[in-house]
Amino acid sequence: MTPQRVTRLQARVRGRVQGVGFRDWTQRTARSLGITAGYVRNLADGSVETTAESPDRSVLEAFLRCLRDGPLSARVDAVHPIWETDVEPRYNSFPIT
Repeated sequence: MTPQRVTRLQARVRGRVQGVGFRDWTQRTARSLGITAGYVRNLADGSVETTAESPDRSVLEAFLRCLRDGPLSARVDAVHPIWETDVEPRYNSFPIT
């Protein structure tokens, strides 16, 4: 059986996003939207990177809107999304790495 194809969103979030609970918030937000595949991590340049997969692009678009707002403790200056469509799933959980 061939796995279901998905849409993948990779986003880099810039601003005051490290040390403010952004990764925990991102994981909770993804899960609340039903996104169970991907990850979130801090990058050395002070930004946060997240990747999320779903067969439903509208769910990922909602996730992207949430990322642009961020949690109250953060300040999001910019979100840079990269979309991949009709790809094989790469992830089977959504850890903080």
